[in-house]
Amino acid sequence: MFGAVVVGLGVAGSVRIRDMLAPLPGSAAEKLTIKGFISRRSMGPQQGVEQVSVSDALNRDDISVAFVCTENEAHEETVRQFLEAGKHVCVEYPMTLNYKAAVELWDLAEKNGVILQEEHIELFTADYKWLKEKVEGQRLQEGALHFTGGSLKPRFGFLAFSGIARLTWLVELFGWLSVNKATIEEDPNNNYSKMTAHLLTKDNRSLTWIEERGPGLPRAKNINFKFDSFTLTELPPPASRGAVGLFMQDLVLFGAKLAGQVSLEELQREKRRVLHCLSLAQKIQDLCLQ
Repeated sequence: MFGAVVVGLGVAGSVRIRDMLAPLPGSAAEKLTIKGFISRRSMGPQQGVEQVSVSDALNRDDISVAFVCTENEAHEETVRQFLEAGKHVCVEYPMTLNYKAAVELWDLAEKNGVILQEEHIELFTADYKWLKEKVEGQRLQEGALHFTGGSLKPRFGFLAFSGIARLTWLVELFGWLSVNKATIEEDPNNNYSKMTAHLLTKDNRSLTWIEERGPGLPRAKNINFKFDSFTLTELPPPASRGAVGLFMQDLVLFGAKLAGQVSLEELQREKRRVLHCLSLAQKIQDLCLQ
């Protein structure tokens, strides 16, 4: 068994505790057991789980795993602390808000022989699985993915990093990408921002990724992917919630890694994809802010 601590008690952190208290029967998630949670606030037990200090979590022998569910700006420092203490870490995306730090953290994890996972529940969604099936074996002509949502919360970083789930979709669907150009429109007084990144596939097909955030904007993904013989312009209607939740599926994957059930080849493939996406986010941010 792997004793775990959850750092940060927002929605994601509370779900992590819930899932470890009632893991999917017969799955690798059963290999994790919750030992405590960490919060900046002084709190009583949550779901029957006691609050612990950072120092206790770093030093206790019965805690070998940390789930980092804090604001994005705090991810890097928190992940580094636990990796340096020899703990396995699962962190909500994005792992860091700059590419160089992500490389350093992954090097540290490998040096200390521990698992580092950046959560990507968007790859378990029905929308993604539907798209993956539709684009498999097809030749892209050009495409666009436009995400809208409410104003970004403080401490969540630049749009290319906070929205890296959409970038991960594009990389998983269309392969390695490069950044052609990128721009940002901002209206701080109205909490509005819009990032437009022009990307290229390996065979120079154009992909446009837009992240648009502002008060009252609906949370939605709009797509337009043109292939040789057809065009995709709509995602399927929302599916009913599956029997196994998205965070539980992520927990099962992490548990399988801890148990040595995931091949080194697959671990390295995931590492390359995560770092590639973070490097693209860094380039987009640099172009927008130059």
